[in-house]
Amino acid sequence: MSATSRTGLGAAGFIGGVALGLVVWGMQVQRSRRELFSRSMVRRLAALGYLAGQPSAETRRLLADYLNWETQPILRRRGQILLRRMEAYLD
Repeated sequence: MSATSRTGLGAAGFIGGVALGLVVWGMQVQRSRRELFSRSMVRRLAALGYLAGQPSAETRRLLADYLNWETQPILRRRGQILLRRMEAYLD
C-alpha cells in the first residue's frame, strides 16, 4: 500500500469519525430533551446535568419550560440554578 493510499484512508477515517460523532451527539441532545420530561426523577436529573454543559438560547427556553412543568422541589431548584447560570453565561 502506498503512502498516498494510507493518507487517503486516514483522511476518510477521520472524516467518517467526525460525521459519526456529530450523529451521536445529535441523538444525545434529542434524548436529553425527551428525558427532561420523563416520569423518572433520575432521568430528569441526568438530563439537567447534560444540559448544564450545553449553553444556548434554545437550552434556556427548554429550561424555562421545564421549570413551569416540574413539581419536585429539589429538581426545580436544580433547574433554577442552571437557568440562572445559563442566563449569566449568555447575557
